[in-house]
Amino acid sequence: MFLSDSDLQAIWLTVRLASIVTAILLLVGTPIAWWLARTRSKWKGPIGAVVALPLVLPPSVLGFYLLLAMGPHGPVGYLTRELGIGPLPFTFWGLVLASVFYSLPFMVQPVQNAFEAIGDRPLEVAATLRAAPMDAFFSVALPLALPGFLTAAILTFAHTVGEFGVVLMIGGNIPGVTRVASVQIYDHVEALEYAQAHRLAAVMLMFSFLVLLALYAWRPNPKKAG
Repeated sequence: MFLSDSDLQAIWLTVRLASIVTAILLLVGTPIAWWLARTRSKWKGPIGAVVALPLVLPPSVLGFYLLLAMGPHGPVGYLTRELGIGPLPFTFWGLVLASVFYSLPFMVQPVQNAFEAIGDRPLEVAATLRAAPMDAFFSVALPLALPGFLTAAILTFAHTVGEFGVVLMIGGNIPGVTRVASVQIYDHVEALEYAQAHRLAAVMLMFSFLVLLALYAWRPNPKKAG
């Protein structure tokens, strides 16, 4: 068999994690991107920096502080304990929460750029037609920003699939619960199972290539647009 049952289980868990994280960030990241694209507040710079922080912060550092926050003495851990949910570290939903933070800029920044590229004119025209701000957002801004949303969704999904440091810090290495594909490859290499590692890595390599191919396919051609 090309991939073992444990490899397939890790791939399925990875796809499930990336799908949930992408869906959550589409809901959470869109209002953040809209605010960053439209606001003139003095807080735009600091909040934009916080959103972009995972781009430059080592995953182990982010994972460490998320682990403290979700631990029994952290604010998130206290909240989940009070809600009767239980501790999040070393659970699938702990991975989801950590991945949302880690992949946030990959959703927000492309959508923000798409909103900024729209400019004020289309929204001003909608306002002259007596469209409410919410109507203008859904009927004008969202359709015009659709390419940015597609790019953001693809990048977020792919980035979540490729996570390693954060998921290892938060989720550990529990088969069927937190052992995603990247951790599974690490396990194969650590056990000197290079053939298995190569097969799974080849699948991930092909996936990465297809992601880049999709991004280039969706990117508008400036010459055709002109």
